[in-house]
Amino acid sequence: MSCKFELEHIGINQANAEEAAKLADLLCAMFNLTPKHGNKSEFAGPYFECMKSPFLGTNGHIAMRTPDLAAAMEELKGKGYTFNMDTAGYNEDGSIKNVYLDGEFGGFAIHIMQK
Repeated sequence: MSCKFELEHIGINQANAEEAAKLADLLCAMFNLTPKHGNKSEFAGPYFECMKSPFLGTNGHIAMRTPDLAAAMEELKGKGYTFNMDTAGYNEDGSIKNVYLDGEFGGFAIHIMQK
């Protein structure tokens, strides 16, 4: 049985906080979205994360969510993908809550998250 994945958001690398804010404002105005300010990024609605400084991926990252991250990781491993465990985040109980895949895909890193 295949795991279900859904798009969480697109992270877009920007050079600095000012550029991230400009892009988030533009996307909010363009698509009638509500801005949300964060420490590392500016969000334009739930769809676009404008990074205040470049992070993984030449262009940014694509965040996907899944109801069972551990099972999704096993499925992806079975397809030959590997993970950058240095990026993994964990819940208080020790279960994994998010991680990036190794490498880039079309200039984007892939971030998978527990739904």
